[in-house]
Amino acid sequence: MSLHSNASTRSQVGFFITLVASTFLMGSSFVAGKILLQQGFTPMILIGWRFFIAALATIPLVLIGERKFVAALLPAKAGLRDFILVILIGLLQTAAVMGLLFWAMQFISASTAAILLFTNPIWVAVLGRIFLGESLHRARILGLLLGVAGVALAIGIRPSMFSGGTTLAGEIIGIVSALCWAAATLINKRAALPFGTWALSFWQMLIGAVAVLIIAYINGEHWPAVVTHEQWGWFLWLAIPASTGSFGLWFVALRKGGATRTSGFLFLAPLFTVILAFFILNASISWMQAIGGILIGLALWLVNREVPAKNQRERINEVLAEGEQ
Repeated sequence: MSLHSNASTRSQVGFFITLVASTFLMGSSFVAGKILLQQGFTPMILIGWRFFIAALATIPLVLIGERKFVAALLPAKAGLRDFILVILIGLLQTAAVMGLLFWAMQFISASTAAILLFTNPIWVAVLGRIFLGESLHRARILGLLLGVAGVALAIGIRPSMFSGGTTLAGEIIGIVSALCWAAATLINKRAALPFGTWALSFWQMLIGAVAVLIIAYINGEHWPAVVTHEQWGWFLWLAIPASTGSFGLWFVALRKGGATRTSGFLFLAPLFTVILAFFILNASISWMQAIGGILIGLALWLVNREVPAKNQRERINEVLAEGEQ
């Protein structure tokens, strides 16, 4: 009994360490991206090459447990519909989400952008109710209300905002990026694609990267002629640890804790962004924004707690996930 208890404790500690590491890396991406944007990198070029490198770094992970690389990326069960949906997910999840996010960071702080993006689970709950008919329990409804209030405080709602301006534009773009992420999540959930987790991640990042790079070069954007060693360091951090690494650890956490339990802690990412921005970017945060961030964190926890499986396939997946722990 004691040995079982010790093993369980170690498993819980490992789960939380993995989760904290993943969300820390997610949060760091906003700070690294903000630094490079401030130093003259254009958003689309930065995003395109970031995810192109991140997709290549995913290849070794695709090969784990797979004997044939081509079979892993192009499963025999995948049809034309599946490939069209993968392209759509890539355009939404990588191209639209990250393109809009980095565009927003030209007008608002990295902390505000992170808080707005990670309202994603709130929009997943709302859109899931509208388009998939998923139930909303009292705790989830309370979470949504707290989330709306938290967003209002986090972005600093004030009368002057409604007269327009670049700050308001940046905040609207940030929320739209979260909506695109939610849409991609629901499509992925509904589609039941026959791709492995890492194969889907590879295609998603590669398709999004290529789309963003095409737009960037058509618009006349170019990679900077001179890049310092420090800038290369920030870019490589952004591409590999903060992209491939964060996703990798996140999927490990999902396997250890299950989707419902793990996703409730996603609010840690904007919290880490705020902390890192304070130390690295000398950013400040008001008490109202801090309270807004806390409300969003509470909202995400309420939205994601005790969410039941919606159909037989999801219940089977939950049982299998529990068996792997």
